[in-house]
Amino acid sequence: MNEGMAASSDRVMLGPLVAAIDQGTSSTRFLVFNAKTAELLSHHQVEIEQSFPKEGWVEEDPKEILQSVYECMERTCEKLTQLNIDISNIKAIGVTNQRETTLIWDKVTGEPLYNAIVWLDLRTQSTVERLINKTPGRNKNHLKHKTGLPISTYFSAVKLRWLMDNVAEVQEAVLSRRAMFGTVDSWLIWCLTGGKSGGVHCTDVTNASRTMLFNIHTLDWDPELCKYFDIPMEILPKVRSSSEIYGLMKSGALTGIPLSGCLGDQSAALVGQMCFQDGQAKNTYGTGCFLLRNTGLKPVMSDHGLLTTVAYKLGRDQPACYALEGSVAIAGAVVRWLKDNLGIVQCSTEIEKLAASVGTSYGCYFVPAFSGLYAPYWEPSARGIICGLTQFTNKSHLAFAALEAVCFQTREILDAMNQDSGIPLTQLQVDGGMTSNKLLMQLQADILCIPVVKPSMPETTALGAAMAAGSAEGVSVWSLKPEDLSAVTSDKFDPQINPDESELRYARWKKAVQKSMNWETSEPVPNGNGETSIFSSAPLGLYILGSMFMLIGAKYIAGFQD
Repeated sequence: MNEGMAASSDRVMLGPLVAAIDQGTSSTRFLVFNAKTAELLSHHQVEIEQSFPKEGWVEEDPKEILQSVYECMERTCEKLTQLNIDISNIKAIGVTNQRETTLIWDKVTGEPLYNAIVWLDLRTQSTVERLINKTPGRNKNHLKHKTGLPISTYFSAVKLRWLMDNVAEVQEAVLSRRAMFGTVDSWLIWCLTGGKSGGVHCTDVTNASRTMLFNIHTLDWDPELCKYFDIPMEILPKVRSSSEIYGLMKSGALTGIPLSGCLGDQSAALVGQMCFQDGQAKNTYGTGCFLLRNTGLKPVMSDHGLLTTVAYKLGRDQPACYALEGSVAIAGAVVRWLKDNLGIVQCSTEIEKLAASVGTSYGCYFVPAFSGLYAPYWEPSARGIICGLTQFTNKSHLAFAALEAVCFQTREILDAMNQDSGIPLTQLQVDGGMTSNKLLMQLQADILCIPVVKPSMPETTALGAAMAAGSAEGVSVWSLKPEDLSAVTSDKFDPQINPDESELRYARWKKAVQKSMNWETSEPVPNGNGETSIFSSAPLGLYILGSMFMLIGAKYIAGFQD
């Protein structure tokens, strides 16, 4: 009896809890935090399968994404029960997600009409070229004054345009007014709040600001942008703030709990790192790498290849805050590539040991431009290259070069950010899955020549979503007042190499980047079967035809001589 009383009093002592769904590119997680101390109490993670149906295409199954969320929720609730923590103390749930990834579904059946097209996907390159060609002066920044973004394969509008142009089921659903578009947050919130039976179709300002259909000044969908991409506005979700009650959970152990926070993953990490002041910045190392700097209440346009994006809007009546963002497509994804495609390591954690065994790339440079180059170049024609190879180079040097590539790319976006703001960062706050790699963190400090600071609790993305959910009006269990925010313990990595050596390695990297550019100079023309023909290139076609005639001629002459 006494044990039972002790257990129940333990449960009461914890106070309110807040949960977060963290749906990333490579995995889904569900995490539960103590709203008073920000302590992570329990979590569960499920890997997400990516499919690559054609070169440059990246897709995920919307149903698998949804199922992974349910599985993570159930398993985390089981773990909490085993820890004697009462799940009825969970007062709110926040959602954070991979941004730009594009879904379209039928609101009557609730079924997805196609796989989710992932942010990394390159199938829209010809669409992007066509759009840029019709702008005055072929300017990729033609829409930047409204969107803060260049016209690129990265953002949702061109993916949605591709779906409407190429998928018959999508075309039919749009015509019959059954289609719903959304990024991952919209799909999850719609499904979790009832789906076809009254689900809430909404998104938040941070996710909306990554579509190229959203005006970052008016904070709403822009009729002119929608007309530019020829997208009907009725298929778009309603835009809400990042912190308000959107709806209630309609099934599972957490039925009735409000979904009250929503932030794109990089905005969530900015909030989780407590970067609420103008000038504060963080860098997240996930599938890609994303450096965001809070610019306060006004959007700042970059002259150095960075994006202008909505950082957060923490309440319906609160003002929006903005950020400058440097986006790198391939960070953790390069380790996954070394594991899955080359078999150099069996699991991602082995990369640190392999690279540490040599402690240098031995002059080998790896530019992982698998999806072209993002910031600060925005060069879709670039492709991945490994250069500086000698007979001495082995897989350990390649592993080291891959980690250095993540650090060099961060240096490029940090340089751009310092140039735009005029106030150089004196240290870099970091988070994300890759920060558990101590060698990477030390390399980053060496290459940036400034200290790198990593919070002891690395789940800052999920924490940011939980903070938004817990502080929402009608929930109010998490205070975001500066004096109430929990102190964060962290690890610090100071630069340990000579700055001259750092600059030399960085200059070699820049040289390698130049060699990766203009690889895919034009979009190949498919033949009638949808396959690319060798004759789609006129010079190549003429060369092959000429060679064939020469061979036939030579054979004819040889036969004549016989």
